[in-house]
Amino acid sequence: MKDRAFAAKKLAVLAILTALGLIAFIIESLLPSMGIPGAKAGLANIFSFIALIMYSPWEAFAVVAARTFLGALFAGNAAALLYSFTGGMVSMGVSSLLIYAVHPRVSVMAVSVAAAVAHNITQNLVFILLTGSALMLGYMPYIALIGVVSGAVVGVAVELVFKKMPINVFEKVIREGKDYREKSG
Repeated sequence: MKDRAFAAKKLAVLAILTALGLIAFIIESLLPSMGIPGAKAGLANIFSFIALIMYSPWEAFAVVAARTFLGALFAGNAAALLYSFTGGMVSMGVSSLLIYAVHPRVSVMAVSVAAAVAHNITQNLVFILLTGSALMLGYMPYIALIGVVSGAVVGVAVELVFKKMPINVFEKVIREGKDYREKSG
């Protein structure tokens, strides 16, 4: 019975993180770009990064997948799904690898910056592959720079969430998650 309660609680938290990410995506889509057309701060990534820290890569990937699918659906832009999904998945892969392999030697901020740069480069490469236009390779340094800035913003936001939220909110969820993984693993 306790396992079912944890699973329901975890599903509810993941749904909330997905919804908050979707809200951030929609609000950000209404704001002007960061210098290059389509370049955004990626605030929706805050919530998938939180899922990664609280649970595991699988849950974080699920949040990214649900958010990008719903974001494309609400925005009415199927092409955005291709860019957002691939960028989000590569970004979460980089985040997962760094968080589980080298954190805490590497800070949450550094992980976020690396993930954002990977996200932007992946989206640009998808565009190049789809259009066959190698001209976009010239944008790579600018896209990487925007990734550094947006990754820093997301990293600061994630650090603030874990520093400013009451610790018992996260400790209980994380402790229950570890207990559940130990029993089922």
